[in-house]
Amino acid sequence: MPVGVEPGGGPERAVLVGLAPRADDAAAETLRELARLAETAGAVVADVVVQHRPRADPATCLGAGKVEEVRARVRSAGAQLVIVDHELTPAQQRNLERALGVKVLDRTALVLDIFAQRARTHEGRLQVELAQLTYLLPRLAGRGVQLSRLGGGIGTRGPGETKLEVDRRRIRARITELRRGIDALQRHRRLQRQSRKDAALPVVALVGYTNAGKSTLLNTLTRANVVTADKLFATLDPTTRRVVLPNHRPIALVDTVGFIRKLPHDLVAAFRATLEEVTDADLLVHVIDASHPQWMAQRDAVEQVLRELGAAQTPRVTALNKVDRLSPEALRDVVAEVPDAVPISALRGVGLLNLLRVISQRLPDPGRRVRLAIPHARAGVLAGVYAQGRVLRREDTAEEMILEAEVPAAALTSLRPYLREEPPAPRAAGDGGGGQTGAAEGDGRAS
Repeated sequence: MPVGVEPGGGPERAVLVGLAPRADDAAAETLRELARLAETAGAVVADVVVQHRPRADPATCLGAGKVEEVRARVRSAGAQLVIVDHELTPAQQRNLERALGVKVLDRTALVLDIFAQRARTHEGRLQVELAQLTYLLPRLAGRGVQLSRLGGGIGTRGPGETKLEVDRRRIRARITELRRGIDALQRHRRLQRQSRKDAALPVVALVGYTNAGKSTLLNTLTRANVVTADKLFATLDPTTRRVVLPNHRPIALVDTVGFIRKLPHDLVAAFRATLEEVTDADLLVHVIDASHPQWMAQRDAVEQVLRELGAAQTPRVTALNKVDRLSPEALRDVVAEVPDAVPISALRGVGLLNLLRVISQRLPDPGRRVRLAIPHARAGVLAGVYAQGRVLRREDTAEEMILEAEVPAAALTSLRPYLREEPPAPRAAGDGGGGQTGAAEGDGRAS
């Protein structure tokens, strides 16, 4: 059955329901984003209803009068689906479905459905299924009618009818199985990252709001041929390519899944193996759609997710993308808000050489390979080497510990008394100039 198509044919018609404490631009933008998410999932937005109240009703999320209004709108629009821009409890979802007589999804279920459509790799499918089953488990009670028609529309695709109709015990067993599989993939990713570290290849991760242009930037820089589209979550599975900076320093450039407001916690937990590409990166490039009217709110949403992931302190470069859509006056206003950002157009190739130069300047100083002789009595120095650098080889003698290690340049002064060999001077960050990038090497796609 085609994606987003009801058994009778044609796309599902949806009524969107927003809940906001007051009417303002932020609430309107959230609903516009919900409409784009629904369209991305394959629905046709038939109507929009908004309720302004300080907090959700514990039974139905909406007030009793608003529930009646939504039911009337559903009938008038001939809708088969209601999507609520709020995280519903299992009880709220069941009560709304009984009151409205149609399928009810919240924002989290909608995002999970889009991810189920977009997952292409084995890893992506495992992570989506884990997130969906974790979300579904507390919602099993009272969903017999909906479970009987799973696979027939938005919010019902993914693991499949036979898996979703089993009891809680079997679903928990499947969740355990999925976690084991993801843990194995996580170990594989860890080995890949270690091999990059062994090759002294810094990792630069592209992060940003969904549809900010990260994949277009990767394609322009590396000819990666990652699928791009003017849709939310066009890219789900991460892609890695090798890029050579203007100072001839090679890096691994990683394209990651876009973030969004109210990113589902189940999704973050399930995608922890993928998101470690962000937390383990040496540098983040925060790509912002500077042409979006709510670009500052999107920037703040991304920063919030980065804080939740533990990547708030990772060095970063801000790239203001899609500047070709801005007038000179509008561009000046945006740059004034983020004065250290790099204006670019990934689609037109504007400003990319400048972006690469800034990346080369902001990357942490490469480790210097040194040979150290540390007396056994100075165990604190040894602990500092392990904490700040990477020990390549160690040999213990009766008097001292002989190490070959890579340490940051900033640590050389304190380690100088223990140096057996002086490290070679690094190439200056601005040396080389000229070339923009190297060609992509290998396909680099996670699997």
